[in-house]
Amino acid sequence: MTLEVRSAAATYYAGHHIEAHSHPWGQVIYAAEGAMRVKIGDRLWIVPPARAVWAPPQVTHEIHAHGTFTMRTLYLSPRLSASLGKECHGLDVGPLLRELILHIVTAGMLDSAKAEQRRLISVLLDQLRSTTALPLSIRLPADRRARLVAERLQHNPADAADVAELAKHTGASARTLQRLFRSETGMRFGEWRQRLRMLHAVAHLGSGASVSAAAEHAGYATASAFIAAFRKLLGATPTRFRHKKFS
Repeated sequence: MTLEVRSAAATYYAGHHIEAHSHPWGQVIYAAEGAMRVKIGDRLWIVPPARAVWAPPQVTHEIHAHGTFTMRTLYLSPRLSASLGKECHGLDVGPLLRELILHIVTAGMLDSAKAEQRRLISVLLDQLRSTTALPLSIRLPADRRARLVAERLQHNPADAADVAELAKHTGASARTLQRLFRSETGMRFGEWRQRLRMLHAVAHLGSGASVSAAAEHAGYATASAFIAAFRKLLGATPTRFRHKKFS
């Protein structure tokens, strides 16, 4: 027996936290229903339904359920994982890849010594390599002062405090805070904040919220401004993005 793909299935409820861990095999973490937050290194991923995250072997990650969350996971051997890259990335899961994932989860595992399973492995790899990468993550700052602000905004992305007000609670000046975000996240503070808001809105859409409710949660003054920002980041309207579940 030459196992190349293993699988797992689980359902979690709002607030469930899978603590930081790693695997010797690569992992396709698929959100079949509901949304999840995945922290990998210094990046935070927000993964809505019908999307996934690729975590290469030995990469430490932790998962938070955003509402009721159904996870389907494929573990790929180090040999297979090598062809999918060493960087984590978000995946847009189309109908064929979705059915492959669900089929493999039902089967439990794939053995490359068996011809029919070897062919499935080949199709799976082709699908994973050709799948569109999605901008579903944001880099978190490492500096304690900037991290305090990042954590505050993660808990309440609609927080309207400006950078000067946020800085008062960190021991840093507004200028220092802006410099830290630029140097540690690669984004200006305003850009970083907008990306965080958008990712939280994606999670709410994935949990069934209306477009207007997701916009309000993310701190957008109007639904039209939210829709424009959403389309710019993800290339689709919020309604189209939310309804892509292939169920």
